[in-house]
Amino acid sequence: MARRRRGSGSSGSAPASWLCTYGDMMSLLLTFFILLFSLSTLSENKFQMARASLAAAFGAVLDGGPVVIGEGTSPEEIEAILDEIEKQDFQQFEEVRVALMQFIEKEGLRGQIEVTDDSRGLVVRFADSVLFDLGRADLRPDSRMILDKVAGLIQIIPNHVRVEGHTDDLKINTEKFPSNWELSTGRAAAVVRHFIERHNLPPTRLSAAGYGEYRPIAPNDGEANRRKNRRVDIVILRLNASRSEPQSGGTW
Repeated sequence: MARRRRGSGSSGSAPASWLCTYGDMMSLLLTFFILLFSLSTLSENKFQMARASLAAAFGAVLDGGPVVIGEGTSPEEIEAILDEIEKQDFQQFEEVRVALMQFIEKEGLRGQIEVTDDSRGLVVRFADSVLFDLGRADLRPDSRMILDKVAGLIQIIPNHVRVEGHTDDLKINTEKFPSNWELSTGRAAAVVRHFIERHNLPPTRLSAAGYGEYRPIAPNDGEANRRKNRRVDIVILRLNASRSEPQSGGTW
């Protein structure tokens, strides 16, 4: 009986250890939901822009100078800053579009390349026969002059540039290219290497991607459509998409 009294006395004199952990967890959950509620006034698109544009540096640079976003910045102020960033990005994108179309006319490239735009940015599209021979990833000698002209435009804009290689659905299996993945990636890398080695474009602004036959723009039901799918796209990314590219010096 004495042992039970000592045990019950000990139990009543101090709270159970799990209560401390439980209390901490509830406090963290409450803080988390308050944070979610404070962000609820921002639209989803603007929240994504905030994360992509500002999270890395916890600040933004506008034409008027740096704008620092800290803990005391209200959702309304964040939304106003994002509106300004979006406006400036749109204006810069339109300026690049106009410059690109004027550049194509001046250099006589109409008919050799096609220009479209999508959510990523401006897409400068080459049929593979313009740059490469069938089943190869070595730049044709005459294609280098075309890429030299395109490099002149890329040099004067700040946007990140992604070169994307595509193939048709005909299988390839050679020692150098076991599949269309290697062929499409090799072609994209050849264009990037040309820009870097011949024109000293900053490697940090360039990237290469290969999609094989899995991003067709036409059905692979005939040679005419397969020629459309065998292509290289040089994508001039919008500024907001450029900010979401991996940055050097990031933490692991």
